[in-house]
Amino acid sequence: MGKPKRERSLADNEARAVMRTVRISPQKLNLVAQLIRGKKVSTALADLTFSRKRIARDVKKTLESAIANAENNHQLDVDSLVVADAHVGKSIVMKRWKPRARGRVGRIYKRTSHLTVVVREAEELA
Repeated sequence: MGKPKRERSLADNEARAVMRTVRISPQKLNLVAQLIRGKKVSTALADLTFSRKRIARDVKKTLESAIANAENNHQLDVDSLVVADAHVGKSIVMKRWKPRARGRVGRIYKRTSHLTVVVREAEELA
């Protein structure tokens, strides 16, 4: 019995991977996501490999997961994949306090984010 199967939200030539609750602010993560948007997968992997940002390693793992999903789950050609979308969303914010002068308090926000990477099989131009 069970519930009916949900319709696929992506097109047939797309695959995605999601990295949730990453301990980095969305603003910093978006800088690395901008680096790979719209590029071929091989170029994006090379850019992330040599990026000096700390989060680039985790973004690379997410991109590799999206590539593996495209290859194994949707039978897409890896050589023709393009990063169609890489978007960042806010997640929970941990609020911490630091004592300041004269009995006051300083707020510290420890932000977390979500990253979604969508790869698409590009049609060859003849």
